[in-house]
Amino acid sequence: MSPYSRTSRRTTLRAAALAATAAMVVVGVQSGTATATDAAPGSAPADRAAAATAVPLAAGDRVAALRSAQAGAAATAERLGLDTAREKLVVRDVVKDADGTVHTRYERTYAGIPVLGGDLVVHTAGNGRSKGVTKATQARIAVASTDAAVAPATARTSALAAAAADDEKTGTPSAAAPRKVIWAASGKPTLAYETVVHGLQHDGTPSELHVVTDATSGKELYAYEAIETGSGTSQYSGTVPLGTTSATSGFTLTDGARGGHRTYDLNGGTSGTGTLFTDADDTWGNGLPTNRQTAAVDAHYGAALTWDFYKSELGRNGIAGDGKAAYSRVHYGNAYVNAFWSDQCFCMTYGDGANNSRPLTSIDVAGHEMTHGLTSRTAGLRYSGESGGLNEATSDILGTSVEFYANNPNDPGDYLIGEKVDIRGNGTPLRYMDKPSKDGSSADYWSRTLGNLDVHHSSGVANHFFYLLSEGSGTKTINGVRYDSPTYDGAAVTGIGRAKAYRIWYKALSVYMTSSTTYAGARAATLKAATDLYGANGAEYQAVARAWAAVNVK
Repeated sequence: MSPYSRTSRRTTLRAAALAATAAMVVVGVQSGTATATDAAPGSAPADRAAAATAVPLAAGDRVAALRSAQAGAAATAERLGLDTAREKLVVRDVVKDADGTVHTRYERTYAGIPVLGGDLVVHTAGNGRSKGVTKATQARIAVASTDAAVAPATARTSALAAAAADDEKTGTPSAAAPRKVIWAASGKPTLAYETVVHGLQHDGTPSELHVVTDATSGKELYAYEAIETGSGTSQYSGTVPLGTTSATSGFTLTDGARGGHRTYDLNGGTSGTGTLFTDADDTWGNGLPTNRQTAAVDAHYGAALTWDFYKSELGRNGIAGDGKAAYSRVHYGNAYVNAFWSDQCFCMTYGDGANNSRPLTSIDVAGHEMTHGLTSRTAGLRYSGESGGLNEATSDILGTSVEFYANNPNDPGDYLIGEKVDIRGNGTPLRYMDKPSKDGSSADYWSRTLGNLDVHHSSGVANHFFYLLSEGSGTKTINGVRYDSPTYDGAAVTGIGRAKAYRIWYKALSVYMTSSTTYAGARAATLKAATDLYGANGAEYQAVARAWAAVNVK
């Protein structure tokens, strides 16, 4: 879902034995400047941060690491104490730090059935020593029977009815056959069906509603929306360099230096890829929305900036870490005031805004939408409740960081979300990171009811945390924008700088958060990340703890 629209919904580790299996994963990963040992506890913060930072893996190295991890998955499952007769581990991602530490993310199956909420990450030092496991659930995965009492057709009918009754949806929804799953994201693991219902939301955004139904009682257990909404002359960034490719007809908006990212013209359509942008002289757009290339320039430029930021600042080679690009689609629908990420197409899509004059293609929006893809390929934060708020905040945090990284004088970095696209028409941004409640809906501080809010508003707590961690509390002016950030308890917070803050957040996201992470879990994950990067007794660790306390997460 874009940063702009509302959504509708709502073991034990035997460490010594595990080390032998985990070491097999390390063997296949040869990229980077890794050593066989962890950073020394007393090492300088800069050295420690460099050692604990992920290194981009070449495509062949990543494939080898994934294969190695999968080859050792059965032994890993045994050493984790799983029910190996029924439970299997399926490798989803491998992240390697410069010091040789490897973080291997797994999904689980039970009797061949996918387990939703059973994901886990195994952490292994470069010398093969276990560094622990992070799990989405501590519950033992087991069900009395894998035979469903409810027919798949009944689950499908129920899911369609739920979508049709949803006041945020419009039109007639459709759904494929449900798949049998084990629902383990909340409470006791339960045999269930997952039905994906396709349709439209009221603003024209595609809907991909996942409905989880108890396979014994037919009761709805959970539902969430999976569509996640945030040289040429651009509309927002001036004249900018573009990655293009020569073709028989001139040039195409294909960025060969960044995984082959392409930008397409949907020309008012709402499906398919549209037409790849071409140009005879490799000079694109004129800065005006009436020129169809202008929105494409902004989207293509934003995707390139985000790719470069991921690689140079976070050590990640593209969204999935495999060096392959997503693609962008512009001119979606008619006067569509939104933008969104879809896992189904692995693409970012942008509308042209009110009166088709304010395309939602500014730098922070492009970074926001591309980061939804990053989140889906790392922690996979479920888009509902507190995990959904953290998902949205991650896109705001890294989208904002991309904007600062760009250092573009026409769109200087700020802690305002969507200020360039002006969707309200009054010059105000959509969200404020220094004091989220200024938008009238977002939360400044955590409360027990936070998970009941729309994810774009519960995200405010993490956005506020990130601002405080980066810049500190109180009044200040940055790039011409005045901020005045309060704290829950009135105590002052001193920032550690934006770069340290986003590196801590990314490390937490990529190796310590899981699909069901809550705000309390995010606090624990960022403290672990700060320890890895800067030490358990460093000022950075203390600042993370203080910033979370300042937003009432303790």
